[in-house]
Amino acid sequence: MADTKKLSIIAFSGDFDKLTAVFTLATGAAAVGYEVNVFFTFWGLDAIKKKLGRSPLGSNWLTKIFGVMMGGLHSAPTSRFNFFGIGPGIFRHLMRKNNVATLEELVEAAKLLGVNLYACEMAMHVLGLKREDFIPEVKDVLGVASFLKLSDGGQTLFI
Repeated sequence: MADTKKLSIIAFSGDFDKLTAVFTLATGAAAVGYEVNVFFTFWGLDAIKKKLGRSPLGSNWLTKIFGVMMGGLHSAPTSRFNFFGIGPGIFRHLMRKNNVATLEELVEAAKLLGVNLYACEMAMHVLGLKREDFIPEVKDVLGVASFLKLSDGGQTLFI
């Protein structure tokens, strides 16, 4: 019996283009039979929040400010050429025009393809987030040691 192919991705960035890379790689690998594990930490957690836009999530005033500033999936800025916030809209337009899946479509595909989504416990504590703040498809909240154990035997990428 052949070994299961495994790809684990650490999603550290909440930038639109980097999250697009995370979900493109995740869905591509899942589509060809890989076990895919994505570990969202710090700003990457924005991709798996229930609230898609800016929202005062957090346990105190400081973490609520982070929640408003960073937002969710629909508020993700581009890492370059953000053009005062319209950069992601330009990219979404270009993606649709060229028949390329948008970030939101890639997230939905990841859910359908059974990509394993995990939230970083430590980052959640720092940012004042709770399990209930995330989409139901988040399989678990993990610490680093647990994620490393899941990743063992496969390739790991940091984005």
